[in-house]
Amino acid sequence: MTTITLQHVTKRYDSFVSQGNIITNVSTRVARGMRMVFDRETARYFDETQAHHEPPDRENALDDLSLTIRTGETLAVLGPSGCGKTTLLKVIAGIMAPDEGKVLYDGSKIDDIPAMERGIGMVFQNYALYPHLIARDNIAFFDLIHKQPERIPERLHHVAEVMGVDIKYLLTRKPPTLSGGERQRVAVARCLARDPKVFLFDEPLSNLDAKRRIETRIQIKRLLLHYKITSVYVTHDQAEAISLADRIAIMRAGKIEQTGTYQALYEAPVNAFVAQFFGTPPMNLFSGHVDQDSWYGAGFSVQRIRPGLLDGQPVHLGIRPEHIELVDDGIPAKIEFIEPHHALRRQLLYAQVGRQRCTVEVPLQVPVEAGHTVFLRFPPDCLYLFDGASGQRIG
Repeated sequence: MTTITLQHVTKRYDSFVSQGNIITNVSTRVARGMRMVFDRETARYFDETQAHHEPPDRENALDDLSLTIRTGETLAVLGPSGCGKTTLLKVIAGIMAPDEGKVLYDGSKIDDIPAMERGIGMVFQNYALYPHLIARDNIAFFDLIHKQPERIPERLHHVAEVMGVDIKYLLTRKPPTLSGGERQRVAVARCLARDPKVFLFDEPLSNLDAKRRIETRIQIKRLLLHYKITSVYVTHDQAEAISLADRIAIMRAGKIEQTGTYQALYEAPVNAFVAQFFGTPPMNLFSGHVDQDSWYGAGFSVQRIRPGLLDGQPVHLGIRPEHIELVDDGIPAKIEFIEPHHALRRQLLYAQVGRQRCTVEVPLQVPVEAGHTVFLRFPPDCLYLFDGASGQRIG
């Protein structure tokens, strides 16, 4: 079991250029024995996901980032495109060195741990399989390069048992002949077949259709429960993060905004970004200001908010769509369109409230029509207040 700790890690964008092409760096390590951990297809994957694909609108890809992944837990890193998730995974894997700060495995610097002893198993978005090798040899690559072919049959049986699927029919086929879901099964199997101590997943399901995504997610959950080893799962899909992870880290612009369980993030967001980013549908946020014990927005107001705020202070008012109530007399809202969710027996009302837009979630049987005006109530105990300048939650 491994605890991974990142202490004040910074990775500057300009260092990507000074360090040269990632594939060159990894190839050099391969020549020195790094291929015990990262093969050529893995190196190619990292080359294809270099940070120059991320928007260069800030100085640092990772900005004074500190994070602890506890022994045996699965931590999902969730954030928008370009926030530095893949760069973070590269630093954790030891593929990329931070410009500042430390990466520790059980208290030891990752650079002090021989590559072949790190025991990192990785699963990628684009599978990173050898196209000229049959699936069996892709899965057994670890044993092939260690010249222990006698272990392959046992490994294949173990992998199939853990994943809960029969992969025998895939073993004689090459990756170009496999579907996306089949390729990802082979990629997951290859990860398992190397006695990993740490799992690293980089958006492994994003190239799959909805049905295959659910099937593969179940297989990944099964292996996480079986192995119970330290895992980092990078994704932009909240459903994946919620279903697979013990804790979730919300990332933005190279920083970790908040880390916690689903309940903690959903019920107690530390700032407006987490509040609006996390949750489906997202929290409603309205711009306005405080005057005595009331909040005033563009075209509507809310009475009796928390005391102690400064008159005129800019404050964002937040409320989850499911917490808004339809009443006979309240805040007027004109319904622009309706989005039914039949499986959940719910519907989302997208409405205009004053000069701002709002999403309301109500039961499917509630009679509403687009173009009609309804009246809303914001229960006081369901309101969130965020500082208009910093975005930090108030109270």
